[in-house]
Amino acid sequence: MRFVFPTLLMAAAASAQLPAPNQMGVAMGHLHLNTTDPDASRKFWVDFMGAQIVKLATVEVYKFPDALVMVRKAAVSGGSEGSAVNHLGFKVKNLDSYLEKCEKLGFKIVRRMPETRQAFVMTPDEAKVELTEDAAMSVPIAHHHIHFFNTAVLETQAWYAKLFGAKPGKRGRFDAADLPGVNLSFSPSDTKTEPTKGRSIDHIGFEIQGLEQFVKKMEEQGIKFDVPYRKVPQLGIAIAFFTDPWGAYVELTEGLNKL
Repeated sequence: MRFVFPTLLMAAAASAQLPAPNQMGVAMGHLHLNTTDPDASRKFWVDFMGAQIVKLATVEVYKFPDALVMVRKAAVSGGSEGSAVNHLGFKVKNLDSYLEKCEKLGFKIVRRMPETRQAFVMTPDEAKVELTEDAAMSVPIAHHHIHFFNTAVLETQAWYAKLFGAKPGKRGRFDAADLPGVNLSFSPSDTKTEPTKGRSIDHIGFEIQGLEQFVKKMEEQGIKFDVPYRKVPQLGIAIAFFTDPWGAYVELTEGLNKL
């Protein structure tokens, strides 16, 4: 599967610092984006967002507390708006300093919400990123949430709660579900959203303890995998890919937390 290999290389590069899994063996893993301009994307994630770079040969991984960001050069069929994953969320210690840096580096600020200390910015390939200030943080920035948009909010929440053991609840006004290292937030869309695969946010990734058995249980429940479970011995990890019922492309991995 040639299209999987760049993801695997980038995954293997990271010293992950991923969170411990929940009782079902699930935790946040990585976010995988497509870009037509790797240099501009690197500038966004490293110079602006402040990611730590980890390398495997010439491949770069952008590391944040609780999540890895992986970016590959590819055609981009569209931005994240209008897709099943509308945006990614990060918490920052000082929002004003981030917005000042964003303007200085020439990246787009699409919305400011000073009353809630939040803002939305865009990557060069139109992946939307939400920044929320948390002055009590001990680090400048950390991964926080993935925000899904579709026409079946409560069904999506229940689906992720059942399959992954995510704890359902609310994040402010949003229906949500929590996994170690990430809040999954769900908002209604008036129109059907497009699948994420091929767009600026291509897929999201969860790290699974006992992945082979986990995949078998998902298959027993009727989940069909785009890329079936397989080990990658040269990298010391295992992987599988599926698409959720609303179009979010999802990679499951095992082994990133040992790197």
